[in-house]
Amino acid sequence: MVLSLISCNDSSSKYNKEMDEAEKLTRINADSAMTILDGIDPSNLREDSLRAKYHYLKAYGHMRQNRSMIGDSLVKYAHKYYSGKELTRDIRSGTAHAWYKFWVGDTEGAITMLDSIVGLSHVPDTLVAPTLRVRVLLGASEYQGKVLVPLARKLISIEKDTLRKIEAKYMLLSAYEYAEYLDSALLLSEELIEYARSHKWGDKQFMFELERAQILGEMGRTAESDEAVNGIFKKSSPDNGAADLLHMQLAMNALNSGNLSLAGKELAIADSFAANFRKEDDAYYRSYSNLVRTMIDFKQNSKIRLVHVNGLNNRQQERYNRAKASQWESERSALQQQSRALTLKAESQQKTVIILVITILAFLITVLAVWIITRRRLRERENEERAEALQKMVDELRSAPTATHGEMHKPEALRRAMLQQLGIIKMVAEAPTEQNREMLRKISSIESDTGGELVNWDNVYELINTLYGGLYDKLQSRCGDKLTAREKQIIVLMIAGFTTKEISVITGQSPSSIYVRKTGIRKKLGIPEKEDIITFLQEGKLKSI
Repeated sequence: MVLSLISCNDSSSKYNKEMDEAEKLTRINADSAMTILDGIDPSNLREDSLRAKYHYLKAYGHMRQNRSMIGDSLVKYAHKYYSGKELTRDIRSGTAHAWYKFWVGDTEGAITMLDSIVGLSHVPDTLVAPTLRVRVLLGASEYQGKVLVPLARKLISIEKDTLRKIEAKYMLLSAYEYAEYLDSALLLSEELIEYARSHKWGDKQFMFELERAQILGEMGRTAESDEAVNGIFKKSSPDNGAADLLHMQLAMNALNSGNLSLAGKELAIADSFAANFRKEDDAYYRSYSNLVRTMIDFKQNSKIRLVHVNGLNNRQQERYNRAKASQWESERSALQQQSRALTLKAESQQKTVIILVITILAFLITVLAVWIITRRRLRERENEERAEALQKMVDELRSAPTATHGEMHKPEALRRAMLQQLGIIKMVAEAPTEQNREMLRKISSIESDTGGELVNWDNVYELINTLYGGLYDKLQSRCGDKLTAREKQIIVLMIAGFTTKEISVITGQSPSSIYVRKTGIRKKLGIPEKEDIITFLQEGKLKSI
């Protein structure tokens, strides 16, 4: 479990570093940033901060790549998380959320959200510029005019990069046209043309000159518009990439001048160029072409023909169907991504459960192994202590003179009798080591057998009475009801001079148990802590108990 927690913390730190790196790359190289994010499984992100950062960066990256955002619905939770916390992520996640709204068809909601962001007073210009840029783009898609003009002007004032500033001026040009500020639009187009000419931006100059020709046509200055278009043709080949749009402008100029025949011819030329140039985008061009053709037909025949209306409707329906199909494809892709994420999450959870089960089993096995090893070592240590005590007793007995019948009062005689009554077979059965077998051979040579009993305590008590003036009988008569049998055994062995280890061997208890029982004896007999138990008993103080 500890390893799992450490692993989770390490993973969180790893994911956080990867997303920080992706965030740095988002504005420089969005593709590289998205590659990093694609390597992260969102189901592994446990913390709210990590999940918010992931969904914010994913949506912001898609916006920077101008890719579908149908699957970025969770950006709204990321924006809610950062709202009022981190200004940069608050602004960027809010912009991404607005762009997501635009993708799902809520353009009005997207514009409202962007207006609330660009209207903040405490946001630095460098941070608000990308958001304002998106706001102006969405406003242009809705053909906003007067509302868009001040926003485009503000964008021009805060853009620092020269190319960005030119783009902002071009947005302002569109805003002037939608607002029907045509004089301002014409002046701005001429400014842009001059800038492109001085910097030798051929393509840009071409685009700005086409825009100027369209503005002149809108102003009713058709002759000047025609001249501007013909000037473009002189600088470029007749079949340049915008030939269809140029001929379309000539057709509209002719239509506005009442020259329906010329308008029809120019429109037919525009259609032929569009068929070669536009291909997949032909439907977009046809939506304008059919409208102009319908107007020409109406002026010629003074009536609206159903075929033209159907043509307009079909083109619009075709565009709608394509947009809808694209949305469905994006939604399906988003569902597939969510399905893969759920599958990965299920696999991750399964792996987590397996790891947890293995960890618990390993923990239990380790605990069991430690317990078995500890018990075994404890038993080995007790057996070693018993063997050591027995060895000492045997050595002392063998070094003592041989006792006769009249020498039974000596402690050595009691030791001899005690050794003869030890349960040697039982000890060997409990720990059949080579050391115990050797001990068995030594002790077996000492006179007689114990008859299978560990100790014959009746004989021991009789010996104690003989050697110590009836001490056991006195102990039994005065304290027999207070002491247990095991405590009496310990007392008589202490009086006989046996050590704690020797007593533990004879009674079959651990040394620690003997110490505990000695404490119990001291309390029952009222022996003070500072007074020795043996001295207390040998001095006959049992009379006062």
